[in-house]
Amino acid sequence: MERLVIPYPIIVEGKYDKIKLSSVVEGQIISTGGFGVFKNTELASLLQRLAQRSMIIVLTDSDGGGKVIRSHISGLIPKDRLIQLYIPQIKGKERRKQAPGAQGLLGVEGMDTELLYELLAPYAKGDAAERYRENPLSKTDFFLDGLSGGADSKARRTEIALACGLPADMTANALLDALRLLLSYDEYLALVGRERRDTTC
Repeated sequence: MERLVIPYPIIVEGKYDKIKLSSVVEGQIISTGGFGVFKNTELASLLQRLAQRSMIIVLTDSDGGGKVIRSHISGLIPKDRLIQLYIPQIKGKERRKQAPGAQGLLGVEGMDTELLYELLAPYAKGDAAERYRENPLSKTDFFLDGLSGGADSKARRTEIALACGLPADMTANALLDALRLLLSYDEYLALVGRERRDTTC
C-alpha cells in the first residue's frame, strides 16, 4: 500500500501513534507527548504558527485522555483551522502493553492500517496536496545552507526558526517539515539568501 501524501500537519498523542501513522502517511506528524502538551509552550507556539498557513488534523485516542488532549489543542487553534478526525471505540490492547488502558480501548497505534488509510485518504487530494508534493525543499538544501551537518548548524536553524516565528530549539527534521508547510521553495531560498539550484538532468 502506497503511503498517502498529506499536506496538513497531523497531531497525535504519543511516539507509538506517530510510528503507526508513519506507515500510512507521508507528511508532518506531531506528537504531543501525551499530557506533556499542557506545559509545552514551544509546541503550542509551533501549532499556532502552522495554523496560520495550514489546516491541522487532530487524531487523538478515543478514550478520556484523548478527549482532554483534543480539547486542549482545540483551545490553542481557531476552530476553522482544525480538522477533527476520530477513531472508533474498539475494545482491546496494543501488543506492546501488558494490560489494556483504563477504559480498555485501542488507541491510534492499535488501529488497523486500512482503517487509518480510509480515514485520512480524503485529505490526500486537492491543490494543497499537490503543492506539498511539488515543494522540492529537502535535506540536501539544509546541508547546502548550513542548517545541518555543520558546527554552526544548530545556531543557523535557530536563526531561521525565529525568523519564521517557530520555536528556537527545533531539530533539523522538525524544522524541515515545518518549512515545507509554511514556505514555498522560492520563499525558502529568499530567506536563506540562495538562488534556486539547477534540478535539470
